[in-house]
Amino acid sequence: MAITDAEIQSVKQRFGIIGNAPLLNNAVRVAMQVSPTDMTVLITGESGSGKESFSKIIHALSPRKHGQFIAINCGSIPEGTIDSELFGHEKGSFTGAHEARKGYFEVTNGGTIFLDEIGEMPLGTQARLLRVLEYGEFIKVGSSKVLKTDVRVVAATNVNLQSKVEDGKFREDLYYRLNSVPIYVPPLRERGKDVELLFRKFASDFAERYKVKPVSLTEEAKDLLLKYRFPGNIRQLKNLVDQISVLSTEQKEITAEILRQYLPQERSLPALYSTASSQDISEREILYKVLFDMRRDVNELKRIVLENINNPARAAQLVKENPDLFSEVPVPAKPEEPVLLNLTPSANAVTTPVEDEVQDISHETADDSLSIEKKEKELIMRALRKNNNRRKYAARDLGISERTLYRKIKEYDLED
Repeated sequence: MAITDAEIQSVKQRFGIIGNAPLLNNAVRVAMQVSPTDMTVLITGESGSGKESFSKIIHALSPRKHGQFIAINCGSIPEGTIDSELFGHEKGSFTGAHEARKGYFEVTNGGTIFLDEIGEMPLGTQARLLRVLEYGEFIKVGSSKVLKTDVRVVAATNVNLQSKVEDGKFREDLYYRLNSVPIYVPPLRERGKDVELLFRKFASDFAERYKVKPVSLTEEAKDLLLKYRFPGNIRQLKNLVDQISVLSTEQKEITAEILRQYLPQERSLPALYSTASSQDISEREILYKVLFDMRRDVNELKRIVLENINNPARAAQLVKENPDLFSEVPVPAKPEEPVLLNLTPSANAVTTPVEDEVQDISHETADDSLSIEKKEKELIMRALRKNNNRRKYAARDLGISERTLYRKIKEYDLED
């Protein structure tokens, strides 16, 4: 039986979903169609796009609606305790296990579990989860007894799981088992005028809560709002509206000039931007980007040296055109004398042979600038300083998970 537009609008109103974008309506339609079944669902979309709302739709419209619904963020649970959280443990199974504990899969028997950030789940836990999905069986930590459970799993991710499968960080069999029915939740920038509707909704909610007049946008401000990409999606838009509502006590009609003051500038850290259909952000990609930029600069310097060792006139011209790049360049009076470029500011004149000089430049630059550990540590320190040691926001700037950031902080002894 086909789902009508009126039914979709009714469900959106029930679950507080604002907007009429075609991609959004299609996501709601798929959620409604799969709800009566027990099929596993994988919800993909950027962070802050509202994926959890769709897991609630699936549960509330399913035969399990009277059972328990639990939402778990796999990225926020430490790797050493996630098995205990999901599957439970026996008394004395590890240090601190003073009594037996039921896991979420045992507690929600007959209900639904929403596993957010499934891509952050450790490989060992992935194998346990696959057993639950295939046979409905699990074993508590520290036990040998097989327990049964009847739980529907709805998973969500803001990364490209296929890339993780190719990198060996996510099990291929689990990926295909989870991806029985995919639901794509579009980011805010793909929802057109839904941004304006959400702005009005958040402004109205704030005004009603605090008994004030709601803020509104001029036509120019609306155009500016629609052009902004909103990397934080709905969560970022709500925070923006709340901020404007609090600070604009006198001016309730927001112009483009006023709105521009509240819109964040682009990041200064070299983080890569991605969507659910693009490459997965990882710390490795950040480092590769930095290293490739450095390698290009080093190669360019070597090219200049090799190009001009027998061309004094050209060397003198380069020095004149690039005073910031070459601080001191001894240019010989006679054309037949080789030119040795000193690439270090305020350094003494170089007297070594040309070939040795080129090798020294390459060697020193590689040692001083191309250390992965050094650059990674420097990026982490910059992100922590920028966010006043708030690790959640530092991890977001770096494009990595909080758990990965905690591990790196410990690895580089940055706890203080």
